[in-house]
Amino acid sequence: MNDSLRNLNQRPLPPETAAATTTASPDRQNGSMIAVHGLVKTIGAQEILRGVDLDVGRGETLAIIGRSGGGKSVLLKHLIGLMRPDAGEIWIEGQNIIDMSERNLASIRQKVGILFQGSALFDSMTVAENIAFPLREAGERDAKVLRKRVSEMLEVMELQGQEEKMPVNLSGGMKKRVGLARSIIRQPSCILYDEPTSGLDPVVSDSINRLIRRLQQRLGVTSIVVTHDMKNAFHVADRIAYLHEGKIYFQGAPEELRQSPDHILQDFLLGRSDEQLTPKALGVES
Repeated sequence: MNDSLRNLNQRPLPPETAAATTTASPDRQNGSMIAVHGLVKTIGAQEILRGVDLDVGRGETLAIIGRSGGGKSVLLKHLIGLMRPDAGEIWIEGQNIIDMSERNLASIRQKVGILFQGSALFDSMTVAENIAFPLREAGERDAKVLRKRVSEMLEVMELQGQEEKMPVNLSGGMKKRVGLARSIIRQPSCILYDEPTSGLDPVVSDSINRLIRRLQQRLGVTSIVVTHDMKNAFHVADRIAYLHEGKIYFQGAPEELRQSPDHILQDFLLGRSDEQLTPKALGVES
């Protein structure tokens, strides 16, 4: 195992990052891995993002929560250039990626790993081949190097002995781990998670939450976790951002969110709908 993985437990944790305000500008990039300013995106007639401002400090884990269809995954795709905004800026390690060419974006994407909601494994490839795919795409052809790096990832993900299995033979949790191994094999400085516990039972979800936290602590990576699972968010996050009606409505520590008296936040946390379910609305005569 190489030194960066062998010495996981010796790495100090990064310092805590102060909560960001919504008035960030590029000259406040110091200390931030990612900074988003005034991001706007309209799809068809629907305005999905209406001026998103967000700062993510180096080494911190930020959970982005919000209602289904509220733009969380759209925001995530913007962070690696899979979608282009109508307006705004996205700064990654001091570089504004808006209007970057695909060639320049490729160098940015080397710094950012992403775990897609469905894991996005290649059905025709084994576990080992899936994990090695980013290295092959980057030009690595030495079979010995590939085997060594894949073996390291299998150990980190606690998947030893699974390298020859096909995705169809994996459980949901195992697919997530393989997808995550593939996303970090090139040792990115940031990992994006799109609904990492979606479709998993509570026990497997808890194991994925612990894995996310362990990777952040051991590797010192910056992590952004998009989720509507509040247990997931409170378990893994240093800070939580609530995306509401296309804007960041709240940013702060998990405990600040728990204790907030704001009715919009509390309605979301408690799962209360906007509608009052009166007897008439339910079709019951009073």
